[in-house]
Amino acid sequence: MISQVLSAGLLGIDAYLITVEVDIRYANLPRWNTVGLPESAVKESKDRVVAAIRNAGYDFLFRKVTINLAPADKKKEGTAFDLPIALGLLEASDVVQPKCYDDTLFVGELSLSGELRPVRGILPIAVLVRDLGLERIVVPRANAVEASMVQGIEVLAFDHLSEVVEYVAGRLEVKPFEAPAANDNQPLFGNRDYSEIYGQHLPKRAIEVAAAGGHNILLSGPPGSGKTMLASRIPTILPKLSFEESLETSKIYSIMGLLKSKESLLQERPFRDPHHSVSNSGLIGGGSFPKPGEVSLAHNGVLFLDELPEFQKHILELLRQPLESHYVTISRAAMSLTYPARFILVASCNPCPCGYLGHPKIHCQCTQASIQRYKAKLSGPLLDRIDLQIEVPPILYEDLRKKNDKGVDSKTMAGRVEKVRTIQSERYQNDEVYLNSQMTTRLIEKYCELDQSGEAILKSSMEKFHLSGRGVSRILKVSRTIADLEGSPSIQMEHLLEAMQYRGVDNSSIR
Repeated sequence: MISQVLSAGLLGIDAYLITVEVDIRYANLPRWNTVGLPESAVKESKDRVVAAIRNAGYDFLFRKVTINLAPADKKKEGTAFDLPIALGLLEASDVVQPKCYDDTLFVGELSLSGELRPVRGILPIAVLVRDLGLERIVVPRANAVEASMVQGIEVLAFDHLSEVVEYVAGRLEVKPFEAPAANDNQPLFGNRDYSEIYGQHLPKRAIEVAAAGGHNILLSGPPGSGKTMLASRIPTILPKLSFEESLETSKIYSIMGLLKSKESLLQERPFRDPHHSVSNSGLIGGGSFPKPGEVSLAHNGVLFLDELPEFQKHILELLRQPLESHYVTISRAAMSLTYPARFILVASCNPCPCGYLGHPKIHCQCTQASIQRYKAKLSGPLLDRIDLQIEVPPILYEDLRKKNDKGVDSKTMAGRVEKVRTIQSERYQNDEVYLNSQMTTRLIEKYCELDQSGEAILKSSMEKFHLSGRGVSRILKVSRTIADLEGSPSIQMEHLLEAMQYRGVDNSSIR
């Protein structure tokens, strides 16, 4: 007898429908075949499923069993097929006569005792159920909160295989799972605040510009100047994720199994800070069955690379493509997957290996050759993609002890950033971008017009400092953001000069 149960697999950040077909035939010797390009965890489901069925109090005729995971031309991985395989075996053995297979999708891992264990990727699978017009999804209870974030479908949560069998047989009534109310009163970032950083008014201003327009930023300065503190507080001034952004980012975390069991969708923008020993696949993504890397986990958030020159140079060069295209395509012999990677790159570095080059009071101990080797780790093409390159000076004692003069706090900065984000949203409502940093050449020509004196200054700086076309474009994008912060409909001279200063251009020499 043949049975069919609906399930789902993952391909990139999206799910696709899989039909689990089970055929049982009488034979002299028992045999189990799983076809449809299963990987190791799927093949090993045989022992888990058989033990779970028997320990749940059921039995079936173990003769010649053939399990097909259709479509058969896509590789299947993971343990989410345990539950549908078990139900298919019980139906094919006439142990259960299902009542709800046609409009229900099943996912879940089985323990040897028959308990349901959580699986990865429930969120994109629930989205698939909605898009296919199915009525409900059956999941382990630990995945119920995540699945319930998708509106328009019923989510049924179970703890044990026997409960699912009784339900599909029509002998057990189960109410759809209701998601708990979100707690919006919890602080998203603890007690971190920019008011804790004394002095450093210029770096704070640059970070506000970067957050408002989505620009990449590099902080360079001696040890102890506050580079890491400045970077780690950027999430406190970024606007909350919109529902679409939250859903898109949460799908990435779901397929990686990083959504907490009591969490629904991500509420705060991701902040990823990988160690400098990260590998190629760890940063960009990869593997035999490609998984997203840090650049995709930072999607719609911040990727912080502390001590940038300590990263291997060939790994840093991999950032060049996602910084421009905002996605990563990983190609393997069997498949090619694309993951989103739209993030703000925040990086920090020292001016030299010892960290004290140019320090007003501490003498640098590095040789000229070691300084050149250190700086050579950051290539020109990579630096050209970083919009703001800021020097963070050593903190002064007077600033450190001025406890009554802490400067601007995160709440004030976040209000200004939110205002500028709203301006950009309205400006680009008919375009495919929503931040100044994402402007194309056509949009730069439309929204970044300069007067005659501004054109002359920009031309002079390009010739004198050998700026690339990309560098000029990024100066204009930052100028547009500064103008938005000041509430100006057009880019004025002071906006352009401030943007050039953040690019490392000496304005005094070209006036």
